[in-house]
Amino acid sequence: MDRADVRRVALTGGIATGKSYVRARFEALGVPTIDADALARDAVAPGTAGLASVVARFGRHVLHPDGTLDRQRLADIVFADPESRLALEAIVHPEVRRATDRWFASLDAEQFPCAIADIPLLYEVGRDRDFDAVIVVACDPATQIRRLIARDGMSDAEARLRIGVQLPIHEKVRRANYVISTDGDYEETDRQVTRLFGVLFP
Repeated sequence: MDRADVRRVALTGGIATGKSYVRARFEALGVPTIDADALARDAVAPGTAGLASVVARFGRHVLHPDGTLDRQRLADIVFADPESRLALEAIVHPEVRRATDRWFASLDAEQFPCAIADIPLLYEVGRDRDFDAVIVVACDPATQIRRLIARDGMSDAEARLRIGVQLPIHEKVRRANYVISTDGDYEETDRQVTRLFGVLFP
């Protein structure tokens, strides 16, 4: 099998729906995975063209004194202003796409017939067309808000704002090839991952 024949599967869902846990479970089963959030951090690391572009667009006040990106300050800006969010995405997403493509191309299809990229904003930026299949991790919106408040210490209003900038989870579910529900306990999520692993790796 040609290296280019690795089946490209995207993993997505709403914020705080459990994508990272599901990705870790697939990884534990031997599936190669990559995290777009980590690639996005790399794209604006100190010394990168991405960070220089961020500073040029938003100003040096989005940096810590040591020159690293103040992610919380930048997040406060972009989640309150759609134009700023689009500007940041235009800086970061092309490099994330290139890095993801390089990663898939590096895999040996004979060893790994399928690999998974965790891409939170897959549908929002139109990247679903780049993949052979999409897995959506979903939970009830009320559960999503509760988890986000507990995880990040946000207020209810802040959590709703973060969730509100993403495509509604029911729309992501409608467009998915596969869905994993995380409304239940970890054991139930694990069972769903194992069943889907059997589908992806028959």
